[in-house]
Amino acid sequence: MNATDAAEARCSVREMTESDIDAVAAVRVSAWRHAYAGLMPKAYLDGLSVAAFAEQRREAFADRSSGVTDLVAVGPDGSVIGWASFGPATTTDPEGAAPDEGELSALYARPDVIGTGVGRALVAEVLRRAPYPAVRLWVVEGNARARRFYERAGFSPDGGTLVEYADGSPVPELRYRRAAAAAR
Repeated sequence: MNATDAAEARCSVREMTESDIDAVAAVRVSAWRHAYAGLMPKAYLDGLSVAAFAEQRREAFADRSSGVTDLVAVGPDGSVIGWASFGPATTTDPEGAAPDEGELSALYARPDVIGTGVGRALVAEVLRRAPYPAVRLWVVEGNARARRFYERAGFSPDGGTLVEYADGSPVPELRYRRAAAAAR
């Protein structure tokens, strides 16, 4: 059994439904607080709201014209334990996006399941479904764990950089890219 098969034994991956939105919001907020502790201001992370993020996801979920696909990883007990979102590359890239390139815009797992294969299962499904020759993503420069994870998944930094701000504090990000599974 390879790592992806082992991950799939612990979770299943499916498209997100509207009834998953509150659970996805809770995963995202807890994952941010865990992953970005020390990389973003504590007050900013403490101020994240599950309810506010759930409302944003409801609005995004209702907009079927965006081309975005949301996936959830579901544990053996049926609970949502991870979430990924991908679609066409966004125009927020300061260097522009290739017109046919995809973007993994979100990948989060509940902190208690990090390292169990949930992220690998989600990435494998994103890459399997992505109708693009390449998929890119942005990762916080100081997030060494995430950078190692993406590198093991075949992504490489391509030199793209971006600075976002959290409560006025700069948060440098690096762009990673790899061929989609369908493109290989």
